[in-house]
Amino acid sequence: MPLPRLQLFELEDQAWFPRIVRDLATDYLHFMSERFALHRPIVPVLADLLRRTGATRIVDLCAGGAGPVPALAAALAADGARVDFVLTDLYPNLSAWEAVAAAGAPVRSVAVPVDARAVPDTLTGLRTIFNGFHHFAPHDAIAVLRDAARQGQPIAIFEYPDRRLRLLPAYGIVTPFVVLAVTPWIRPFRWRRLALTYLVPLVPLTCWWDGLVSTLRAYTPEELAALADAVGVDGYAWEAGRIEVASPPARLTYLLGHATDGAPSTSA
Repeated sequence: MPLPRLQLFELEDQAWFPRIVRDLATDYLHFMSERFALHRPIVPVLADLLRRTGATRIVDLCAGGAGPVPALAAALAADGARVDFVLTDLYPNLSAWEAVAAAGAPVRSVAVPVDARAVPDTLTGLRTIFNGFHHFAPHDAIAVLRDAARQGQPIAIFEYPDRRLRLLPAYGIVTPFVVLAVTPWIRPFRWRRLALTYLVPLVPLTCWWDGLVSTLRAYTPEELAALADAVGVDGYAWEAGRIEVASPPARLTYLLGHATDGAPSTSA
């Protein structure tokens, strides 16, 4: 049985939180996503949804430091899917996104804040949220799903946070030490990253708190299905599930949604 869900707050969600610390924390999450190839179980699910909907663009919401997007772009290209990515966030990490684009990933970014609950209708394509949906309280989560359904755009949500009791020590104890250990290898190199990790440990403390809270407010597949049922938009289908991941041991939760009227969700 999962722990009860608690709608606590994450520091990175707060408008007053220093942007420099938020960006460094999301850089760490991007590094860990690439280091452990967390994109791999997502690829076949996403590729199938792209084929079913006809989408040729992915609009990544809550993109943070870009997360699994560069690795996903490469994997989808190898699978024969020609997909462009658009990175968006309520708090855009522009330096990270520029670094990803400079490295050759087929991405562009939106420099202004984008609210996942009310995405501009000019941003068409398959919407994705990687490890960010738990940030939304149930009424806001429903608003995110309803906005996609009303605009007829497909959406795919993937989450590694999991409310199992045995995972709490990893976030409650281990995370700050992992941040300390891997920081010298995070790129691009920044002196401020070292200063805010080792001299004034704001980044490890932020990752510790936000990681712990992420675990406590993650949604189960059953809860995701209930949120989707509350959307109330005809002509739109939902699928929630979970994938067991062998290495590293984890469970990937997902929610997929798409129009059922037969019209592809293109992104011209």
